[in-house]
Amino acid sequence: MNSFQQLGIADDLLQGIVALGFETPTPIQEAVIPAALEGDIDLIALAQTGTGKTAAFGLPLLQRINPSARTVQALIMCPTRELCVQVANDLENYSKFAHQYKVVAVYGGAGIEGQIRQLKAGAQIVVATPGRLMDLMTRKAIRLDSVERIVLDEADEMLNMGFKEAIDYILAAAENRESIWLFSATMPEEVRRIAATYMDNVREITVGGRNQTNENIEHRYYVCRADDRYAALKRVVDANPGIYGLIFCRTKIEAKETAEQMIRDGYNSDALHGDLAQGDRDRVMQRFREKNLQLLIATDVAARGLDVNDITHVINYGLPDEIEVYTHRAGRTGRAGKTGVSITIVTPKFEERISQIERKNKAKFTKHPLPTGMEVCEQQLYNIIRGIHEQEVHYQEIEPFMPWIMEELKDLDKDELIRRFASVEFNRFLAYYRNAPDINIRPKGDRGGRDGAQRGAGSGQMHRLFLNVGEIDGINKKEFIKFLSRNFGVPGGSIGQIDLNKAYMHFDIDSAYVNVVRQGLLDFTINNRRLRVDDAAPQKEKKSGRKDDAFYEKWEKKGKKSGKKW
Repeated sequence: MNSFQQLGIADDLLQGIVALGFETPTPIQEAVIPAALEGDIDLIALAQTGTGKTAAFGLPLLQRINPSARTVQALIMCPTRELCVQVANDLENYSKFAHQYKVVAVYGGAGIEGQIRQLKAGAQIVVATPGRLMDLMTRKAIRLDSVERIVLDEADEMLNMGFKEAIDYILAAAENRESIWLFSATMPEEVRRIAATYMDNVREITVGGRNQTNENIEHRYYVCRADDRYAALKRVVDANPGIYGLIFCRTKIEAKETAEQMIRDGYNSDALHGDLAQGDRDRVMQRFREKNLQLLIATDVAARGLDVNDITHVINYGLPDEIEVYTHRAGRTGRAGKTGVSITIVTPKFEERISQIERKNKAKFTKHPLPTGMEVCEQQLYNIIRGIHEQEVHYQEIEPFMPWIMEELKDLDKDELIRRFASVEFNRFLAYYRNAPDINIRPKGDRGGRDGAQRGAGSGQMHRLFLNVGEIDGINKKEFIKFLSRNFGVPGGSIGQIDLNKAYMHFDIDSAYVNVVRQGLLDFTINNRRLRVDDAAPQKEKKSGRKDDAFYEKWEKKGKKSGKKW
């Protein structure tokens, strides 16, 4: 006998969940399903995201629908359109071998006229975002007087998003309801108020501690200077080659800029934020769900209700304002019994908030040093070798080419052949990280670390360089400092005086970073002209303009080459 059958699930629904691969109910399902089936009681279920809450309310909800009645019998409210669509799809999958229940999802960002037509065709279960449902009620496109059961899914998320008035309006309109099932990961005061106002004789079910993060999630954090945050993000990503991750930013501007920079740096990533049109949001989410995107950079608002399995890492690109929000962020990984990692990158100013989260969420954080350049290369090499070892070989298709391959490689012995195959991808990371500085914050006097160019390990002397770009190229000091930090990991404290002229510039930089910057700048172009860098000449600088500038003419005569754009 299937374990779900022991909970009271009907045979026709049981067929559907068996077809989906469900075998053993999760703790929240074991606790909620029998209670939801036994009578019309109000329920509060507290459990983390990814613990199977949709099946916990979806299966008993379906089982209690009267298939012959064509009125709206159940209402499920969700915080986001993505979660609406997913819950509706899940209900249809559960009932694949049962009655043909009419499930309609209504949410903002999609045409309302099409949703009205679906409702008029006879919905039995409506899955809705509060804002769109209010709009439909105002247009008299839906009535809630026949609704018997209401589910508030991710109630704390909906209230955090400002749906308090909409929820009040909707619950007041469903005056003939028999029960409310409230599901939440945390129990803030706003959720308590909803329960006190609209629910009677409540049965509360808690799986795990209140406001507690999933025990399957490991919590790590790294500390760096503000100027090094992006470099730290890249180190963390590169040190986890198999990452399938979600990166949280505080604002949509930060999410957009971070995604654009990561795309420019060659990462398989994209952004999800409030400025995206619905079609673009759907395309980004589809690519991420199908794992055609490795990294999704999102704001909290855009990612609320996001339900994607197999996310290995959540990266907090800075801590959220509210501690409860961290619980939801971390809950995007370690789902359905799997393990996950929640990583936070903080500056010293906010490090003390880690202990606040530990106390409130009962989550144990471990502080890790940011990986050095060579440690990143080491992890990438291990990943390359594992990939070669596990690589599928199409023997029949490659066989015709083997004579040529063997002839081409005949002068290489086994050891040399292995080195060269491993170096194909390894060299790319080695070139970038070979002289990368240590960006960990170290106590004064600590010159530790393995890299050649350590923060604080230089001579402390500044070196003056010349660069053939200036104001007429659209360069300003602030952007130049960001450019050096973003591309070469140079902290702001290691950049000294910058003298910006019309056609060129001089700048001071800590001697420890001179070689990294000098070599790296040669790969970039501006206005189709390759960047040129040299030691600053001791002679007096001229200010007469580009054509009369002796320094500029010296470099211009060397010709133009293509490279990375600034």
